[in-house]
Amino acid sequence: MTAGNETAEKPARAQPGPVTNLLAGGVGGICLVITGHPLDTIKVRLQTQQPGQAQFKGTLDCALQTVRHEGVRGLYRGMLAPLIGVTPMYSICFFGYGVGKQLQTKSPNQELSLLQHFNAGMVAGVMTTVIMAPGERIKCLMQIQQSMKGEAKYSGSMDCARQLFREGGIRSVYRGTAATLLRDVPASGLYFGGYEFLLNWLTPEGKSRKDLSPGRVLLAGGVAGMANWGWAIGPDVLKSRFQTAPEGQYTGIRHVFRELMRNEGPTAMFRGITPILLRAFPANAACFLGYEVAIRVLEMALPSNW
Repeated sequence: MTAGNETAEKPARAQPGPVTNLLAGGVGGICLVITGHPLDTIKVRLQTQQPGQAQFKGTLDCALQTVRHEGVRGLYRGMLAPLIGVTPMYSICFFGYGVGKQLQTKSPNQELSLLQHFNAGMVAGVMTTVIMAPGERIKCLMQIQQSMKGEAKYSGSMDCARQLFREGGIRSVYRGTAATLLRDVPASGLYFGGYEFLLNWLTPEGKSRKDLSPGRVLLAGGVAGMANWGWAIGPDVLKSRFQTAPEGQYTGIRHVFRELMRNEGPTAMFRGITPILLRAFPANAACFLGYEVAIRVLEMALPSNW
């Protein structure tokens, strides 16, 4: 090898098959929800506070009040909906990411550029919205009702879904789909693109991803999660407001944005960013570690083309 014009190349990793991606993605999603749901509850409660009616002073105050009045269990309120939806959602997410990569490659071992990983991530974002939108609607309603005065309207996530369907049909259940797309399509591109970029950067020359320690996988997944939310925070605030508002308060996501800017200013778009970033690193680190471990197990158990 001639110094200065050649470098050791990192061995390319064969792309996991569709079944492997489906199963491993579900494992990663379950790890993410269990790790990150408490801070997600805090985030939604901070985001949905109305001007002049703020109950919480900040992230720590919200956490303390929630535990004081509802116990630790209160931090996990509404987790059933994302937990039920998380396995198919993340299965579809990682499956969609795999489909996005396959659409841009000619062989399983072909190296993708950063832009191609970003494009594949956006494909994943589109595919997951079908499951993500109703799950987010139910989750947000369950998370805020205990912090509101008066008797709880919903006895649980399934009761919430039944009431939404009875009151407004499937359209009510899927309220906020456009906002979810606005949040998740570019954010998923950053998510997967950032993860692959960091893994490549953290892999020593001449080594493969299988040689990476769990600590490096956790680091890459955590930073990728923070990159995801760097974009997603603004659209997420709009989505949470729209999905939890009384029927008829807003005509659409643009109406939410106009009212937010007029009444609260641009800083409102970043409400809840502290718990979001605190959650993003450990939750997504756990997600990608769970995914990578599952991939290794499944590659030994399933045929290579699966």
